[in-house]
Amino acid sequence: MSVYLEITGVHAREILDSRGNPTLEACVTVKNPLDFRCYTGRAAVPSGASTGQFEAVELRDGETRYFGLGVRHAVKNVEEKIASAVLGKNALEQVLLDRTLLELDGTENKGNLGANATLSVSLACAKAAAAALSLPLYRYLGGVGAKLLPVPMMNILNGGRHAANTVDFQEFMIMPVQAENFADGLRICAEIYHQLKKLLEEKGLSTGVGDEGGFAPDLADAQSVLELLAEAVKAAGYTPGQDIKFALDVAGSELYNEKTGMYHFPGESRLKGVDVVRDTDEMIACYERLTEEFPLLSIEDGLAEEDWDGWRKLTQRLGDSVQLVGDDLFVTNTKRLDAGIKLETANAILVKVNQIGTLTEAFEAVEMAHKNGYKAIISHRSGETEDTTIADLAVAWNTGQIKTGAPCRSDRVAKYNRLLQIEEELGTAAQYMEPFRKI
Repeated sequence: MSVYLEITGVHAREILDSRGNPTLEACVTVKNPLDFRCYTGRAAVPSGASTGQFEAVELRDGETRYFGLGVRHAVKNVEEKIASAVLGKNALEQVLLDRTLLELDGTENKGNLGANATLSVSLACAKAAAAALSLPLYRYLGGVGAKLLPVPMMNILNGGRHAANTVDFQEFMIMPVQAENFADGLRICAEIYHQLKKLLEEKGLSTGVGDEGGFAPDLADAQSVLELLAEAVKAAGYTPGQDIKFALDVAGSELYNEKTGMYHFPGESRLKGVDVVRDTDEMIACYERLTEEFPLLSIEDGLAEEDWDGWRKLTQRLGDSVQLVGDDLFVTNTKRLDAGIKLETANAILVKVNQIGTLTEAFEAVEMAHKNGYKAIISHRSGETEDTTIADLAVAWNTGQIKTGAPCRSDRVAKYNRLLQIEEELGTAAQYMEPFRKI
């Protein structure tokens, strides 16, 4: 017997994200004919600060309220255009629902309805269907094969667009690659985070935090940051390279200047008193030096989003030993990922559901990556909400890695706590760290 979970209600509202800026939350209600009850799924959409130029459009009002950042038009699109198109449809048919959203928008980049509008409904439909079937979201989306808990790529020191400091690279992360399970890995990361705070206090450096909860002191360059992180790891009782490996999000597109064709380092320039710029070859050489000196496992957006020749050279030089992650490069878009695969650039994709605008498209990006030997990493955005959907997605799609910030601020911690719940639910079936056992 097939089940038809009729969509009976669609509602949206303007809410605030973790930066105090407006974002959109949708509620989708379905009716289960088996028990004659109604079930509602809620989904809130995050927002990025460091955004790639090829991301789907995040529709903003452009009016005086909220300095132009309001999302009332996106809310109206949900409650009028999208609602009229999906009411009465079967919430279990996720691919067809998402296709309906794409056809209704009719643009390549969701510029008509807004990716924030389409995504909120896409996710809320899946959550409503899962609730109606009494299944956790990860099980509904991933089936019996959903069992891999992700290794946290925990951002404990912020820079770039995520912090008002002199650190030019955007994120410095730790990865607990020798932990026994997710809960153990989370504990190790939290201990190192608190130890880092003590070290910063001892050195008279700021313990204020950036958008994603990582500390944001003024430091000279990436080497200085990694030296500090290594010190914190050791002070917490762990061994860099054995218990903990490091990861970077350079956000290369934010440093790149199209007019000069160079990568500019404003923070490093300010501290050193000289104008610091690097070309593509110098950037690659910098990463090679860092990987020789530190246990660096992953580098995200090491070069600009359109520096394809540079990315290919970077992959040839470091791709066999380091995870090279495309975020702005791929923007969770299968067309750009396919181009990268054919050009043999990068070896991993960062998956942000709001970059593309529907659940189906995000899954297709993960699927394409896995089929071609690329790793996939589920990621939050700098402007987050208390919505924990990405924790379920990481397990549903067996990505094995997740980026969701520091163990600070409830919008980040909520995702970690959700993963603790999932690990407990899975019990002995839960797996952890399988992609890194031999690294």
